[in-house]
Amino acid sequence: MSDESGIRCLWMRGGSSKGAYFLKEDLPGDPAERDDLLLRIMGSPDPRQIDGIGGADPLTSKVAILSRSTRADADVDYLFLQVFVDQALVSDAQGCGNILAGVGPAAIERDLVSVAGQETAVRIHMVNTGEVALARVQTPAGRVSYSGSSEIAGVPGRHAPVPLLFMNIAGSMCGALLPTGNAIDLIDGVEATMIDNGMPCVILRASDFGLTGKESREEIEADQGLKARIEAIRLKAGPLMNLGDVEEASVPKMTLVSPPTSGGAISTRSFIPHRVHASIGVFAAITVATATRLGQGPAAAMADPPGDGQYLIEHPTGMMDVFLDIGEDGAIKGAGSVRTARKLFDGLVFPKDC
Repeated sequence: MSDESGIRCLWMRGGSSKGAYFLKEDLPGDPAERDDLLLRIMGSPDPRQIDGIGGADPLTSKVAILSRSTRADADVDYLFLQVFVDQALVSDAQGCGNILAGVGPAAIERDLVSVAGQETAVRIHMVNTGEVALARVQTPAGRVSYSGSSEIAGVPGRHAPVPLLFMNIAGSMCGALLPTGNAIDLIDGVEATMIDNGMPCVILRASDFGLTGKESREEIEADQGLKARIEAIRLKAGPLMNLGDVEEASVPKMTLVSPPTSGGAISTRSFIPHRVHASIGVFAAITVATATRLGQGPAAAMADPPGDGQYLIEHPTGMMDVFLDIGEDGAIKGAGSVRTARKLFDGLVFPKDC
């Protein structure tokens, strides 16, 4: 519900991102009106988002829209929207596994799902891709608990775990795990793996761009020539991945890989898509882990894959822990990750007047 100008909003950290969680009923039904409202709430377009609640970074300019599910196999419908920071653009072209970590807790906070004991399972229909994820939320004493002993890279402190399990996510947006049918394709003279196991990704060797793979986010951000070269490859990859013209889209994600240096399975530097990610998204990490199992391609050639399906994907600020459920025939049956979430504030947000 909202008053004459304020709109009900949960501001939450989900994984290593932050975003605004809204009920669908509290926002305009027309997508264009809704997107205009969200731009004004976040303060976009403006590099600092100074006149809104966005955090001047793609990781902190995200929105989740929740409602009771329209599907019998889910409890909640979750639409993810990326609100661009310095462009008047809102995109639903992808999901977000980090913001997903806050959906279960938010759904309980907003009475979309009833508490069911010490731990409450929430089945989440990810509207962007049509898939269903299962989140397990800690609910002792009949309410969501955000306190616990789980740690994730990129987030200080310890919090309650939110295990997430994904099924049937191969080809989530591209229609197939390998939309070109190949583990290796050549784009602008560079070998690439175009793959989608929950997130469309173009996986490239860091060394093919003169990088060691150990560079910081800031070092890569400062290299405009490198970014332009990677963007040129991205624009050509879009149609090849059945994504069409991706000039204004947030997918595919470009991921540079290199051998692990900190005990993980592989090291990554990701773009989202024009800024360098401080870590790596959940679905992107799952997709990279999947690429290490192809037998060919940049990721497969330099990975140190685990024997138990538990992958540590190295990134600029630590490691992302993801799990691949691998069948006896080597096929990937499902994937999962443990994230954390925390409620930051609950109240009314006031958009800038038109």
